Parts: sequence; C-alpha cells; structure tokens
Amino acid sequence: MIKRALTNTGWLMGARGINAALSLVYLALATRALGLAGFGQFILVVTFAQALVGFTSFQTWQVVVRWGQTKKTIGDATGFALALDALTIIVGTIAAALILWLAGDWLPLPRELRLTAFFFTLVFLFSVRSTPTGILRLHDRYARAATADSVTSIVRVIGAIIVAFLAPGITAFLIVWAASEAATAAMYWYFARQTQPIFWRHFSLSRVPAADGKTWSFVVGTALSGMLLIASRQLLVLLVGALGGAALAGIYRVAAQLGEGLLKLAQALLRATYPELVRSPEAARAIVRRITIIAVITGIGAILFALLAGRWLIGVIAGPDFIAAYTPMILLSAAAAIELVGASLEALLVARGRAFTNFLLRAVPTAAALVALIWLIDIHGSAGAAMAVLAASVTTVAGLAIVNRRTD
Repeated sequence: MIKRALTNTGWLMGARGINAALSLVYLALATRALGLAGFGQFILVVTFAQALVGFTSFQTWQVVVRWGQTKKTIGDATGFALALDALTIIVGTIAAALILWLAGDWLPLPRELRLTAFFFTLVFLFSVRSTPTGILRLHDRYARAATADSVTSIVRVIGAIIVAFLAPGITAFLIVWAASEAATAAMYWYFARQTQPIFWRHFSLSRVPAADGKTWSFVVGTALSGMLLIASRQLLVLLVGALGGAALAGIYRVAAQLGEGLLKLAQALLRATYPELVRSPEAARAIVRRITIIAVITGIGAILFALLAGRWLIGVIAGPDFIAAYTPMILLSAAAAIELVGASLEALLVARGRAFTNFLLRAVPTAAALVALIWLIDIHGSAGAAMAVLAASVTTVAGLAIVNRRTD
C-alpha cells in the first residue's frame, strides 16, 4: 500500500516535474515580453480566474473516490460529481459577471481588461476537471493523469514562444493560457471515458446524499478546505495587487512560481495518499509515518536550494527587474515545505471523515493571515505577503498534527 501510494505520487510528480521545468520557460517568455507592469496585469487576470474557480468549485475527485469504490456505487458517485461540476459552472459564471461588472476600483483589474477577464474565466470554469481526475485515481490510472497534466505546460510553452516573437501582448498570452486549460481538460475527459463509462444518466444532486446522510457535510468540508488551500493563494496575489499595484503583484507571482514548487508536491501527495487511506484505514498510520519522513527530507533540501540558488534563478528566468522576489521566494519555499509535511496528515484526517475539522484548521490561520496582510504589505511589500503564508502554514500543520494524535 505504501509502495502503491509512492508509485502514484511518482506519476503525479513526473507530470509536475515536466510542468515545473516547462513553466520556467513560459515564465521567462512572459516576464520579458510583457515587462514588470504588463506581467503584473496579466497575472492579475489569470489569478482572478483561478481564485474564482477555486472559490466556487468542489473537490469532486474525492467524492468519486469515496463513494465509487464498488461497481454498484460508481455510477451514482460519478453522476453526483458531474452535477456538482455543473453547479460550479453556473454559480461561477454568475459570480464572475457580478464581480467584474459591479466591482469598483478595489478590484485590481484595469477596466479595459475586465471583459477579457470574464471570457477567460468562463474557459477556466468549463475546463474544471476534478471529476475525470477522480475517475482516473479511483482506477489507479495515474500515468494517464500525468500525461494529461503535461498538456498544460506543453501548450503554454509552444503558444508563449509564438506570441513572444510574433505578437507580444497581454491578450495574446491570455489566449494561450486559456487554450492550455481547455486542452488539458479535453485530455482528462478522453482518458476518463476510456477508463469507465461517464454515467451521465446518473446525473443527480440528491441520489448519493439520500443514501448517505453525511454526504453534504463531507462535500462542503472538502470544498472549503480546497478553497482555502488553493484559492487563498490566488486571493493573496489579488490583495497584493490591490494594496501594492500590478508590479508588486507580478513580483510576488514570480516568487510564488519559483518558491511554491513543493506546494504542488504536497497536493500530489495528498491526492495519491487519500485513496490508499480510504481503502486501508488499518494501515493508515504506517503509511502517513513513512511518507512524512520522506517529506521532511525533501522539504529541507528544497529550502537549501532556494537559499543558495534563488537569486541567480530569478535573474536568469525573469530578469533583474524581478530580483525583489528573492526574499518572498525563500519564505514561500519554507511554507511549501511545511505544507508538504502536513499533506499526509491532511489526507488522514479527511479519510477519517473529518473534512470540516480540516477546514477549520485551515480557515482560522488563513483568515488571520489575510487580515494581517494590510499591515505586512505596507511594511515589507511582497515579502509581507509571504510571511503571512508561512505563518498560516505553520499554524495549520501544527493543528493537523495535534488533532490526528488525539484521534488515535
């Protein structure tokens, strides 16, 4: 079981490793083609779409894995997940329209880019791929998921090269990013359809909850936790832009792109470990213990690399205009290392059915960090935002460790 969890993590990280390497290429192209201010505006549009999807979507892959373990239940689990995805698209579209049209100057998006941002967000909403991801993980098709994930960076690199040399501009880069999301979603659905029937006839928001009274508490708990882990990162970029301007948001985004690599590993570890903990609760502690040791060693190594090579890496990739990203990069590397250590603890807590407890452990530190952001950015700039992320990660993972120990 531990071997399978690590093997599945390996497949996920293989794709993420490819994406990380290619992301350095398209990051370099975008920063140099758009400049500090232009890249900042571009990032604010992308971040708005990612944040909105994060706030309105459900972790439907966990629904598929939790309720789709047998042939009898897989149809209803998939149909329920599809219905939740449809709800995401409807709510997300309405929310995007209201925010972009009614928001004043507090939203750090230039008015001339708001219509573009709306259509860009629509692409992201229709490209939600949590349900096919759950299907592939349920059947241990991690190699297929890795292949689909790699499409994102491949399309972005090819598109960024073309745009950077032929028609550099914010809208052109946004079209490339939208195309990469759509292509990746299409690949996920293709592989999911090859793996099992999609069960559209089971499309329903009521069938699974009628069979299990704890369904909605689980769905809401995992959705809120995912919202805090993913969307809060994007919300931070928007707040940095609102409080410090587009250029500061661009600097912070470069720091996050380079410093939060381990956060992606943490998310991969959570997704690979969770199915094993659901299948084999009796071996859960042993699985978590082994993986945590590996996570600690990996996290320490990543922080040392950021300290020694971070300044050089920023200069080579983004250029001298972004060298201020070095300090926040170090802090975000430390935060990502902490999250990596806590990933298996989070998976264990959710597998035990305590999704809402997991949400609370993230909600309180995240809320405190967002409140403190106003003063931290004013005093420390983009490094202040990174300090808030680090403090929230330390507090959350400490809480996960304490609650899991008391649950044993």
